[in-house]
Amino acid sequence: MPKITINDEVVKVKSGTTILNAAKSVGIEIPKLCFIEEINEIGFCRICVVEVEGEQDLVSSCNTEIKNGMVITTNSNKVIESREATLQLLASRHRFDCWRCPKDGMCEFYDLLKEFDVTFEEFGPGRGRNPEQIFGTGISQDQSKCILCKRCVAVCTNVAAAKVLKFRDDDGINPIVSPTPGLAFDEAGCTFCGQCVKACPTGTLFETDHTKEVEALLRDKDTTIVAQISKFANSALAEEFGYDMEFPASETFGKTISALELLGFDEVTTMDLGEDMQAYATAKEVVTRLESGVNLPVITSTCPSATRYLELYKPELLDNLSTVKSPHIVQGALLKEKLVKADNVKVVTIDTCTSKKYEVTREELSNDGVKPVDYTLTVRELAKLLKRKGINYKKLDNKEYTNELTGALTPPVFGGALRSTLNTVSELLDNKPLSAIDFKIVRGKEFNEATGLIKEAQVLINGQKLNVAIVHGAAAYKEMFEKLQGKKQYHLVEMMSCPGGCINGGGQPFSKLPTEEVIAKRFTSLGLHPGLPISNPTHNELVKELYSEELTDLLHTVYSQKEFTKE
Repeated sequence: MPKITINDEVVKVKSGTTILNAAKSVGIEIPKLCFIEEINEIGFCRICVVEVEGEQDLVSSCNTEIKNGMVITTNSNKVIESREATLQLLASRHRFDCWRCPKDGMCEFYDLLKEFDVTFEEFGPGRGRNPEQIFGTGISQDQSKCILCKRCVAVCTNVAAAKVLKFRDDDGINPIVSPTPGLAFDEAGCTFCGQCVKACPTGTLFETDHTKEVEALLRDKDTTIVAQISKFANSALAEEFGYDMEFPASETFGKTISALELLGFDEVTTMDLGEDMQAYATAKEVVTRLESGVNLPVITSTCPSATRYLELYKPELLDNLSTVKSPHIVQGALLKEKLVKADNVKVVTIDTCTSKKYEVTREELSNDGVKPVDYTLTVRELAKLLKRKGINYKKLDNKEYTNELTGALTPPVFGGALRSTLNTVSELLDNKPLSAIDFKIVRGKEFNEATGLIKEAQVLINGQKLNVAIVHGAAAYKEMFEKLQGKKQYHLVEMMSCPGGCINGGGQPFSKLPTEEVIAKRFTSLGLHPGLPISNPTHNELVKELYSEELTDLLHTVYSQKEFTKE
């Protein structure tokens, strides 16, 4: 095992370890800006530079492996001066209107400027690197804040697998990062997963804001406004107000209800009904296709980013995509058409997803010209609204939740679209629920942003062996597509663009913790673990009461190939 010296301390580390990780192993944190482990280890920003004895120039610690006998200094005058000069240069091309920045106190660039006490006489709004703003229905970009770290480029290529954002240095004096020049995100092939927004260390990339539209709705006294919130959004909202990530969501859910009512929502509901109805309708579709043997496997349509990915990049698989609308769209339609007894109803979805912002603009999801969902707020946007209105979340009562619209709050279950759908298929064909589904990981690990995750299982239902798969993270899509072309017949596949699924959606609160740790803590908050019973929509009395063939137009749609401009 190689022996090295870091800041006069002799340590032994494994061969192949980078200087950055070697320092971290002995409690020394080297500042960094462009670095994302396994995804963007390019040493481009020059913030993580260190001094190595015998080397004339400073070296980037994030992608330089240690060598036996190496003597490293992470905080010499030469290192500090280099970092300060780099930060000053970046600051000279950055627009500082921090009071209205979407990063809202979680800006890594700002924190580095404070840490190194960088002074720059032109701090102030200014023009920034480039005054251009590029908009999209799901995410947008303010290039005046870009510091050219290339994080978003790496994430868009390696995590989202869309390759929409690119570093462009045709103009050597003023390079930029952007989608195809002259095009909005929608036209450039973006799936709006929002992982680039989470990766951005400044406020350059952000979800397309719906807060002003929602505020205008809430002032309209002639409209009945319904908020539907996902369980993941509810648990994460508490993070925005200082609660530990592992704090039980059940102890803050009533606060969330109170907060939404104080904002002016007339009705508040969970999304349990929409999730159950969507899974039930998808299961019916699976049964029909199993009987005909046509268009298998069924690919679930719960993730709007995954659906858009297929429409853009794999249109040959659209016949396999379930025709059922996503859960919040299904529930929004039911609220407006069946459940809310009022003439003028508007529905606002509150979720962890940025792609739902795009989804609510899709005309093919409307019913006779009526949008099922009018606007979507991310967790971050809801927190912004509450703070803007001076609502002290921590002091609100954790009131008892009574849901007259969509039924009582269901106890925690081990869900997910595929498990829930498969359980319903078993009920429909075998008249019994599944006791367990034994998944095996065939790509990645339980969580991996860089490679994505594929889990597979074989389930026996009514004497038939069904091969099923879950794909979390678009980085694993290519491999799954190759599997679908192989000899093995799959019957049901769940595809989610975000690594880890909705609990790690692009609209979740920003965190400086490793994503894997964040996901684990949020699961703890929700009380989710594999020992829970599998979600079973057939036990939802309202689903059985409402479901009928007459709801076909409300529940189903036709997905079609979407065009974009290739570079």
